[in-house]
Amino acid sequence: MSAKSALHRFDGFAKTLDDFRIRTKSGGLLTVIAGALILLLLVSEWIEYMTPVRESRLLVDSARKAKMDIYFNITLPKIPCVLLSLDVMDVAGEHHDLNDLSHDIYKVRLDASGKPVVDAVPEKGKVGGALKAADLEKVKKEGAAAKDAAKVEKKCGSCYGADAPAGSGGCCYTCKDIEDAYARKGWSFTGVENMEQCVREGYVDKLKAQEAEGCNLHGHLSVNKVAGNFHFAPGRSFEQGQGHIHDMMALLNRQFDFTHEIHYLRFGPPVPGMPPNPLDGTQLNVLNGHSHLVQYFLKVVGTDYHHLNQSITKTNQYSVTEHARDVSGPGGISHVALPGLFFNFDISPMRVVMVETRKSFMTFLTSVCAVVGGVITVASMIDAAVYRTERALARKIELGKVN
Repeated sequence: MSAKSALHRFDGFAKTLDDFRIRTKSGGLLTVIAGALILLLLVSEWIEYMTPVRESRLLVDSARKAKMDIYFNITLPKIPCVLLSLDVMDVAGEHHDLNDLSHDIYKVRLDASGKPVVDAVPEKGKVGGALKAADLEKVKKEGAAAKDAAKVEKKCGSCYGADAPAGSGGCCYTCKDIEDAYARKGWSFTGVENMEQCVREGYVDKLKAQEAEGCNLHGHLSVNKVAGNFHFAPGRSFEQGQGHIHDMMALLNRQFDFTHEIHYLRFGPPVPGMPPNPLDGTQLNVLNGHSHLVQYFLKVVGTDYHHLNQSITKTNQYSVTEHARDVSGPGGISHVALPGLFFNFDISPMRVVMVETRKSFMTFLTSVCAVVGGVITVASMIDAAVYRTERALARKIELGKVN
């Protein structure tokens, strides 16, 4: 027996002659349905194969000395930028200087309709004005020019009882010099309408002009990876001894409506495909326009995201609870609590590691074979059952048993 003849005995796909094949309408319909179903299932398998699968595990977070970036965009439509201060503190007692280059805080003065004030002068670091990233170089040039002009036009003035800045020859040249001198003394910055430098610079007029404005703040902070808070509050803040103080003596007879919208708030860079952060798009309207203390308490969990291309994104997720209370007193704010918008964050000792994986090609190939073979097998069984039923009915009709 030749090798070719021996192979015939192992043929598991026996064929029949075309003359003995019977084609039926039901068989043709089943073939079309089976083909469409196979195509649909193959497309589904391909989509599943191309879609990454995320597997997560929980580890102890050992990177406790790292820095953490906070990105935010928040609108306060009822409080002008000039009355607000933004401060960042942590439990280690560090008060962050927002003029530090590691912080990029930009502000947009808003008119009563919520649109940016067109002629607002951009400022970086302190609250008030408007600035986009593309305008940063322009702002730096304008700031340098203003400083040069100030050197030419500066006029020695009184510090009104406070100590003059070092190296100034006992003079306070600007309203800001007086404000800083008062802060060093721990005095409230009041009576500006009688200070020559402030009158010359139009400080009071600027306050009145922005009375009905709102403020948008956006940018990012780089903070120690320890529990802490950042907050927006009225008045000028400064450090005295071991305490953090807000000077509000000139603002005691007004209300501060901390109605706000959080466009986004995230701790670290975004990761495509991740669910939105819980505070993104949050709005809070304060009733009656009273002064309120609004606090968000956030639990921040570090997250490492391992992408398919082997790159790693280090970011953070967080959960949040909120609390707001009215702190307005008769004719103005209360002495019990500071009105403001506070974000208090705590760092979880655990870290989530998310690994992006994809099914192997062999798994995909196995699924394809299973789909094709399974559909054809089931279709063949249905076709055989239908054919036998049709033949049985045909015989009964021939015998007159069925009308």
